[in-house]
Amino acid sequence: MTSSPSKTTVHVLLFARYAEVLGADALSLELPTPATVDQVVAALRARPGGEGLPPQPLCAVNMTQATPGTRVTSGDEVALLPPLAGG
Repeated sequence: MTSSPSKTTVHVLLFARYAEVLGADALSLELPTPATVDQVVAALRARPGGEGLPPQPLCAVNMTQATPGTRVTSGDEVALLPPLAGG
């Protein structure tokens, strides 16, 4: 998928419960440029099953923990990481 100058295409990785509720473990999203992690999450929450995602899940961009305001650019990998439990 190519992106136009006014669009940002990111690859999203979903794990555990997040993959279950969205029905996929990976997908591509096209967002308006400039884009942020918060916009990635909002786009996912707008998809069928997306209401099962928390408003601000733990995210990483290119394997580095990110905040909701972190900018993403075309080709970035955004991973949504579910809470970990156990001992």
